[in-house]
Amino acid sequence: MSEELANFFTELEHVYQSKLPFVAFRKPDEDLVTAFVQRTQELYELKSYKKAGFVFSPFNAEEKKIFFPFDACDSFSIEIPYIDLLENNEIQAEKPKFETVEAPDTLKENHIALVQKAIDFIKHNKAKKIVLSRKETLKIDQLKVVNTFKKMLKAYKNAFVYLWYHPEIGLWMGATPERLLTVEKGKFTTMALAGTQKYNGTVDVVWQNKEKQEQQYVTDFMAENLKESVESLDITVPFTVQAGNLVHIRTDISGKLKSAGSIENLINILHPTPAVCGLPKDVSAAFIMENEGYHRAYYSGFLGALNNNESTNLFVNLRCMQLENKLVSLYVGGGITADSIPENEWEETVSKSEVMKKVLFHT
Repeated sequence: MSEELANFFTELEHVYQSKLPFVAFRKPDEDLVTAFVQRTQELYELKSYKKAGFVFSPFNAEEKKIFFPFDACDSFSIEIPYIDLLENNEIQAEKPKFETVEAPDTLKENHIALVQKAIDFIKHNKAKKIVLSRKETLKIDQLKVVNTFKKMLKAYKNAFVYLWYHPEIGLWMGATPERLLTVEKGKFTTMALAGTQKYNGTVDVVWQNKEKQEQQYVTDFMAENLKESVESLDITVPFTVQAGNLVHIRTDISGKLKSAGSIENLINILHPTPAVCGLPKDVSAAFIMENEGYHRAYYSGFLGALNNNESTNLFVNLRCMQLENKLVSLYVGGGITADSIPENEWEETVSKSEVMKKVLFHT
């Protein structure tokens, strides 16, 4: 590993130990890793989408969005070619020991029962789709945060990879495949991402009607609700994409904004998307709040840079974990429709949890 690269991660480790709020991130398929570090421990809340900074928003749109204003931060960055991370032997040898906090059988039984409850709810014509999630907590003997971030950068080149910390909120880390919104020079891009299979060496896969219908719900919702805020709308045909050890169905949606002030309106339309909540949005959200049995916090919220060099890049917070002392909480979920099979939905969450466990334990 080059001296410049070593210095970058040494500085990042120093920032983490200082307990100052910071975020380090890399956008999909790019080499640039950027860190923004607040000069104080103040907790800022996003008040205007015209401000420049990094936003971290929870799933519940009514809860406050945490904001790191760029003018209150120092920053440093580095280009990290993929090969440089592959050559880092230090992160290959680290294998922390862990134990599960909850009994695996209990986790499975609870999730299958929850899925069945949602299926029954949907079959009574009360919703089209509900996205259900669960939290899996592990106790780890030692976890080197910055090294884990390095491993995530190495493993998930085509994801938005981040490490985020505020002393009043805690530490979150993730590698999400889903873009919420990109806006640049009056043009926007978003995506409808849904349906999941394990990646078996090819994206040439056969999708069942359940997955295709689930993804179409997301696409249709976005197309219908965005048209009032944009001048034009371009929608691709669905295609399969790889995200770590999984593949998903994706449709890209782009167009031109009617005005610069449309960003906030677009975010309010999109978040939470049917890919993380369901349809109708209010009915699904109410079911989730009443039945999931835990607080999602920032899982399935969104995060990213607002008005950074005249562009905005926001991502849905999926494939993520929260770190508290020696406890690591993994968050995973999946879309439920009338055609869902509870056992299969459980297995999908297991596959998704492997994304983070691969980073933690080299599974």
